[in-house]
Amino acid sequence: MSKPKAGASLVLIVISAFFCSVAAQQNAPGDRIRVLPNEPAGRVDVSIDGKPFTAYIWPANLAKPVLYPLRTAKGTLITRGYPLEPRPGERVDHPHHVGLWFNYGNVNGFDFWNNSEAIKPENAPKMGVIRHRSIVSAKSGADWGVLEVEADWVSGKQQTILKEHTRFVFRGGPNFRSVDRIATLHALGEKVVFPDDKEGMLGLRVTRALETPSDKPEVFTDSSGRATSVAKMDNTGVNGVYLSSEGKKGDAVWGTRGRWCALSGRVADEPVTIVIFDHPANPGFPAYWHARGYGLFAANPLGQKIFSDGKEELNFSLAANESVTFRYRILILSEIASPGSIEAAYQDFVTAYR
Repeated sequence: MSKPKAGASLVLIVISAFFCSVAAQQNAPGDRIRVLPNEPAGRVDVSIDGKPFTAYIWPANLAKPVLYPLRTAKGTLITRGYPLEPRPGERVDHPHHVGLWFNYGNVNGFDFWNNSEAIKPENAPKMGVIRHRSIVSAKSGADWGVLEVEADWVSGKQQTILKEHTRFVFRGGPNFRSVDRIATLHALGEKVVFPDDKEGMLGLRVTRALETPSDKPEVFTDSSGRATSVAKMDNTGVNGVYLSSEGKKGDAVWGTRGRWCALSGRVADEPVTIVIFDHPANPGFPAYWHARGYGLFAANPLGQKIFSDGKEELNFSLAANESVTFRYRILILSEIASPGSIEAAYQDFVTAYR
C-alpha cells in the first residue's frame, strides 16, 4: 500500500477524526449532520453544519430513487443539473443519468439502467423501475447521519423481482463530505440473473467542469442498440481527470479494473476530488470503471465479459430468497488529492466494513 508523504494534506487527519470510535461518537455534542425526512415531498434532506449536502429523492418522473444534488464542503455542486434542473452550458444527453444512483442494465432481461421519461411507450415493457417503498430509519448525529430505506425492483411486467434495503451513512468535515451506500438485494420467488452488461452499477453524473475536455462529437450505444449523440462543446473551464488505483489516467481508465477511482479538477475556484471506493467483499471486486469523459462516473462489478472483450465472464445470479450486499463509499474532497492520501482513506473504508 502506498503511504502519504509527510506534509500531505490535512484532510486525512480530519477524516480520521471523524471515523473514530463509536464511544467517542456517542459523546460528541449536538447533531451536526441532520437527516430530515419529508415524505409528502418525496425527499429526505441531508445537511452538515447547517449547509445543504444532498437529498434522497424519489420523484414520480424518475425510474429510481437517487441522491441529488451532491455538494462539496464549500457548497459547490458536483452533479449535473439536467434533467431535473438544467443549467446553461450543460450536456443534455442520457436523461437517466441523475445524481448518484444504483441499478443495472440487465436484470432477468429487463433494463433498469437506461429507463427514463425518454423511453418510447412501446419499449416500456423491456424496462425496469426501482420504486421507493419506505423509510426504515433516519437518524441525525454529531459525526454521522444514517438513512435506511427500502425499495422494490419492478420488471416491465409489473412483477417485483428484488427487494432492496439500503443504508446510507453521511459524514463531513471542513474539507470533505462522504456517503457510504450499503445496498442489499434480496431475490423473491425466483432466480434473478444479472448477465454481464456494460450499464451498471453505482453511477454518478458530474457537473460540466469535471468532464474531460473533448474536441469531437461522439456517439454512444447502449446494450439495446440505442445510440446517443454527444455533441462537441465549448471546453472553457472543463478540466476533469480520472485516476485509478492501478495508475491508469484519463480516458485510459475506462474499462479497466481498480479498487478505487478518482476524478479531480477545479469547479469554479474550488479544487475538487471525487473518489468512489469499491470493497473487497463486493461481487466482482475489483470493479471495472465505466468512467466516461462526458461525465458518467460509474463502478461496474458485473460487466466483466464486456470490459474484458470476452476473456472473463461472471453472469452473477441470486437463487430465490438469496441476498447479496454491495458496499461503496463516495468521498468528496475540497482539494486535488494525492494517490497516497486516497489509498489511506480507502484502507479506512475497507476496515470499517471488514
